[in-house]
Amino acid sequence: MHREPADTAPQGSNQPCPSSTKSHVVTTLLPAARQSLGGHAAGTDTPLERKGHRQNRGMRTRLGCLSHKSDSYNDFTAILPDKPNRALKLSTEEATRWADSFDVLLSHKYGLAAFRAFLKTEFSEENLEFWLACEDFKKTRSAAKLASKAQRIFEEFIDVQAPREVNIDFQTRELTRRNMQEPSLSCFDQAQGKVHSLMEKDSYPRFLRSKIYTDLLSQTQRRLS
Repeated sequence: MHREPADTAPQGSNQPCPSSTKSHVVTTLLPAARQSLGGHAAGTDTPLERKGHRQNRGMRTRLGCLSHKSDSYNDFTAILPDKPNRALKLSTEEATRWADSFDVLLSHKYGLAAFRAFLKTEFSEENLEFWLACEDFKKTRSAAKLASKAQRIFEEFIDVQAPREVNIDFQTRELTRRNMQEPSLSCFDQAQGKVHSLMEKDSYPRFLRSKIYTDLLSQTQRRLS
């Protein structure tokens, strides 16, 4: 029987390419592929991307802390007001005295730092920051600086929609606004008094019951045992 000769593969069919052709194609395509991937090949992150990864990790850590919203501290060096690497030098007697009165707490630098840390867990640290700003303002001796410092405090804490607006009543806010027309060392006295009273009646009792305070007391007692 007569057999037809086998069909020859048409030009351009899927026949193996010579090795030299393969090498040329791969060499040509690799740079383009890398460019199209924007440098995302393994180990080729740009410095900006690596910075972004570190920031994301840091943000996840901070959000993790906030999500627990724990009001306890295992390392109280974190709340030190001046030298965070220094050991906490606080006696049980000193820490216990903070419960005597709110003003005793505010007058002690570690008590103030612990109270600030507690307020941060409640997202209300602006009250303390305003009170401290007023205390600093009353020490102003330069008449030239008085008006600008008063305006800065008003815009940050008192004005409606201020970035760190404190919780005061309308009458106190308006009185303080009028005081801005002729600023004096006493122009924030009523607002500061209201905020002090709010912290004393509301935040201070909760601080004394908080784990920040009770854990701190326990830590000072353990050092003595």
